[in-house]
Amino acid sequence: MKVKGIKRGKSIELLEEINIPDGVEITVEVAMGQPLSVQERLTKLNQIFGAWKNQPTLDEIFAEIDSKRHAYQGRAIEAIDD
Repeated sequence: MKVKGIKRGKSIELLEEINIPDGVEITVEVAMGQPLSVQERLTKLNQIFGAWKNQPTLDEIFAEIDSKRHAYQGRAIEAIDD
């Protein structure tokens, strides 16, 4: 199995899901790719910007999230009698 990832400190963030359980020991073979140039990074970012621009249900989705977030009134706490 070959999976790409990005090193961040002592961690490697995989760029796709792999079907192995958490906690399983694995061996990683490191093959470095070329880092992206500033222009390549900007091109990738510009492809992402506005990705949700023409989503007709996006306003409804965020309105529902907002109403649920503000509707939470806490949880019930039962009294402790001595």
